[in-house]
Amino acid sequence: MRFAAIETSTDWCSVAVWSDGEITALERRAGNRHSELALPMLEKLLGKNGLDAMAFGAGPGAFTGLRIACGLAQGLAFGRGVPAIGVSTLEALAQETGATRVVACIDARMREVYYAALEKRGGRWHEVVAAQCVAPQSAPKPPGDGWVGAGSGFEAHPGELAGKVSMVRAAVHPTALAVAELAAPRLAAGEGVDAGEAAPVYLRDKVALTQEELGRR
Repeated sequence: MRFAAIETSTDWCSVAVWSDGEITALERRAGNRHSELALPMLEKLLGKNGLDAMAFGAGPGAFTGLRIACGLAQGLAFGRGVPAIGVSTLEALAQETGATRVVACIDARMREVYYAALEKRGGRWHEVVAAQCVAPQSAPKPPGDGWVGAGSGFEAHPGELAGKVSMVRAAVHPTALAVAELAAPRLAAGEGVDAGEAAPVYLRDKVALTQEELGRR
C-alpha cells in the first residue's frame, strides 16, 4: 500500500508518503504559507509513482490550515479515484510524543485550547478526556498519573495547564509522519471514505473575538 499524508493544522507544514511500511517525510515552519508550500513539498516526495489513498490531519486546529489539508487530500484522491481518511490532529500530536498517556493541547487562540487526554492501548489511541475546545483553566485533569502534556497550548498557557500533567513537552506538534502512522492500519482495515465525504473537525464555529471581547482581555 502506498499513500500520502498532509498535516497543516499548526504553524508547521508537513507531508509524508507511506510505501509498504517505509515513510519519507518533509516539514517546514510555514506561518501562513501552507497553501504555497504543501503541494510542491508533496510532489517532491511523490515523484511519478501512484497512490492507493490520501490521509490528512483533520483537526482540530487552525481553520485555514485544516481546509488546506482536506482540500488537497480530496483533490488528489478524486483525481486518482482512491479513498481518503482524516486523522485527529490531537491523536497525531500524541503519537509524535512516543508516550502512551498524553494530554494533547493545541493553542486555539481567543483564550481557549483544543484539548484531549489520550491513552494508547492495543496500538490505538483512546480518549480518556474527550476532545474539546475549552478555556485552559477549565480543562479537566485526567485521572491517574504519568500524563505527558504536549503541544502549543502548554506554551501559551503554562500556568493554567502545567498542574494537569506530570511533565510537559510544549514544542511537540502534529506531523504528517504521525498522521501516516495512524492512517496506515485504518486504511488497511478499509476505513477510508470517498473523497467527497472527507471533512475537517473544527470543534468550534467562532473564528475571532468581537471588539467588545477584545476590550475585556
